[in-house]
Amino acid sequence: MPITTCVFDAYGTLLDVAAAARTLAARPEGARLAECWPQLAETWRAKQLEYTWLRATAGVHTDFRSVTRDGLDYAAETVGGLTEAEKTELMALYDRLEAYPEVPAMLAALKGRGLRTAILSNGSPEMLRSAADAAGIADRLDALISVEGCGVFKPNPRVYDLVGRQFGTCAQEVLFVSSNGWDAAAASGYGFRTLWVNRMGKPMDRLPWRPDRVAQDLTGVPAIAEAP
Repeated sequence: MPITTCVFDAYGTLLDVAAAARTLAARPEGARLAECWPQLAETWRAKQLEYTWLRATAGVHTDFRSVTRDGLDYAAETVGGLTEAEKTELMALYDRLEAYPEVPAMLAALKGRGLRTAILSNGSPEMLRSAADAAGIADRLDALISVEGCGVFKPNPRVYDLVGRQFGTCAQEVLFVSSNGWDAAAASGYGFRTLWVNRMGKPMDRLPWRPDRVAQDLTGVPAIAEAP
């Protein structure tokens, strides 16, 4: 069955989650983060994801902005604390994350081939709209699908159900792309065809499923989508 729809995780896949801390550290008002911003960004991302899993397991859902701020508060303590002004600016920058360099052309190529494109993300609808607009990719996406449509974070199967609900597709028509190995693996278990974008060269997660393909970036997605 040919692929008709390419669906992407947003944060870390299309959008560079380290960009917020890196950008603030490059400004005069953020100069004290010049040496610690990589640790801040890494810890922030790790706790953000951890809190989504814990909330999903416990059945205590909240929106992704709250989880993101909770992760930032934790990460701030690991680097010796941040002012409220610094944390407010980091949250604002998170709404304007940079897309990875290959993303705009890759999405344009998919659209040129007549494929539907979408984001499927833990992000709230407001966060996704802001991020897509700021990254200049909103016009290359047919839908921004948020987990708020089912009230639980990835990798709950109800999240992946949202794609079929949006487009009326069966799972095998969908190429799902994520920089999170666990997300791509769970999507494989769901029935999507999958690509793990392993930008950091991480080991494969030990889960019951594996991604169909692994790549270092998104450049090859159009060719993968057309492969038999």
